[in-house]
Amino acid sequence: MEHSKTMIIIGGGIAGLATGCFAQMNGYRTRIFEMHSLPGGQCTAWKRKGYTFDGCIHHLAGCTPRSRLYPLWQELGAVPRPILHPADLVRVEDAAGKAFTLYADIDRLEQHMNHLSPADAGVTQEYTRAARQFTRFDLMDLAIATPSDLPRMLPNLPIALKWFGASLAHFATRFADPFLRRAFPLVQYGNPDLPMALHLNILAGCHTGEHGWPARGSLEFARSIARRYHDLGGEIHYQARVVKILVDDDLAAGVRLAGGREHRAGTVVSTIYGPTTIFGLLDGQYANKQIRAHYATPADQIEMGVHVSLGIARDLSSEPHAIILLLEQPVKLAGQLRDRLDLSLFGFDPSMAPPGKGVLKVELPASYTYWQELYQDRTRYREEKQRLAETVIDLLEPRFPGLRHQVEVIDVATPMTTERYTGNAHGFENSLGQIMRSMLPGGGLSRTLPGLKNFYMVGQWAGTPGLPNVSGMARSVVRSICRQDGRAFATAVPRQTGPARAAEV
Repeated sequence: MEHSKTMIIIGGGIAGLATGCFAQMNGYRTRIFEMHSLPGGQCTAWKRKGYTFDGCIHHLAGCTPRSRLYPLWQELGAVPRPILHPADLVRVEDAAGKAFTLYADIDRLEQHMNHLSPADAGVTQEYTRAARQFTRFDLMDLAIATPSDLPRMLPNLPIALKWFGASLAHFATRFADPFLRRAFPLVQYGNPDLPMALHLNILAGCHTGEHGWPARGSLEFARSIARRYHDLGGEIHYQARVVKILVDDDLAAGVRLAGGREHRAGTVVSTIYGPTTIFGLLDGQYANKQIRAHYATPADQIEMGVHVSLGIARDLSSEPHAIILLLEQPVKLAGQLRDRLDLSLFGFDPSMAPPGKGVLKVELPASYTYWQELYQDRTRYREEKQRLAETVIDLLEPRFPGLRHQVEVIDVATPMTTERYTGNAHGFENSLGQIMRSMLPGGGLSRTLPGLKNFYMVGQWAGTPGLPNVSGMARSVVRSICRQDGRAFATAVPRQTGPARAAEV
């Protein structure tokens, strides 16, 4: 095959796998170099004594054939597969046992909210009416939108813009009920600053079934795309860390691996941590003032940066899909004061634990600097992880009596864990402005670097996080490469053995 039709992809996460799949579909010979021994990058899970601890997916968009995203997952070999649809998104509970359940069924949710606070019926009606409006479209479709799709989307633009203008915390001030005012800002991943539009979009998707949970979790989802890539003829080289992007006369020409071996290709695509790509693999030679300014002060705070996962001898199948547990008194956890615990419970997916047992995960925000400093002294680092786990178990005990004696496995993943296995370090800048820019076709950060040809960036560091976003970006970049090479962009769907199955649990 001609040298110009070869491609090297740095990173075997979802962005890298998707780039490889679409490039293979269009006649490019590709190789992926992945530092870890598994595919998926941050879309991953790990097993401990029969328990599966998941590190990524909360709600996957594009889970039914009526979704515009479904063909993307078909092309990547990720569907059809069993999709589970928990009856709730989250339940917010206080120490006294009062609870607000965000049901996936909007009608049921409205009845529940009216029962909790009849005085707030007007606000509740406006909220649920908006959620029903969002069932007519899915903002995640923007992940694969082209400029020609915009006219079709324009009628829904006023609705989306209206609700982008308010955060969950801002909307919550309209409730008269004190408990709803405290609980409502936390219903979407515990982040009160998220725009209402993103929350309404996920709620609407769960209501229609277009958002769900792929059975067996994140790593199996990633493996299905890796199998598709292999079936298309692609090569993945694991435990192959790239240390340098080779450049000849301002043309990306290949990579050098740790150990010194070099590999050449006509195009190089990096899907890894942005600062590593720009200032490490390329020595900052192709960074202009705008790029340097963007990366000058990396975010220290990482949302969901610490995962405390517990494998417990307890059946969790009757528990909610997720719980925000409000604490009576704030507690310092990993250097940060917390007034709640954000729990994910995997009892709805029996594949995640041995029969009759369950997996419970607490996600906490993290300071990269805090954990980086601890990591310099491995004894202190291990002690802090153990102390954190013990404190979390103590805080959970009143809600789950007997939990301490039921814990069979404890696993604490920190930003250092993420960095060690995926290469990602500081937090991702995820402001409202960045979210809105990234959701527009061609939006987000630059996918090329000034002065460097035959080079592209794909992934959250060239746009925004989210499996549909990075997969759609991969599709778009390969389409652009095909256009430059005078090729007609084409995709293909593998033959399937059966339809997707869905279930409410």
